[in-house]
Amino acid sequence: MEILIPLGFFAMIAALVIVPRYFKSMERQRMAETLKVAIEKGQPLPTEIIDAMSSNVRTPGLPPSPQRDLRTGIIWLGIGVGLAAMGAAVSFEEADALYPILGIAAFPIFIGLAFVALATLNKTKP
Repeated sequence: MEILIPLGFFAMIAALVIVPRYFKSMERQRMAETLKVAIEKGQPLPTEIIDAMSSNVRTPGLPPSPQRDLRTGIIWLGIGVGLAAMGAAVSFEEADALYPILGIAAFPIFIGLAFVALATLNKTKP
């Protein structure tokens, strides 16, 4: 019975990811069927349908810039420092927990340092 708690947690995460994608897929499938029938009958496509189809298209992201890299790097550094601070706080109660949490905190810290390095290296480019 105790195994249901972690299983429920992971099932909830899976449901939060899978269910919206499923419904979006069903909506696109219905839209494609409607378009197929309209095209087969030779009917002109209303502008609302064309607008609805183009609203789902993602626009490409902004190009990378030094300012964006610096901002992303600072956020990653903050996450890593926060994890390290949590490790320090937890180590007061459980001394063996410090080094594993610091190891986990090293990942976002190094990702942040890489972004900060990218920002400084790309500033010199014209």
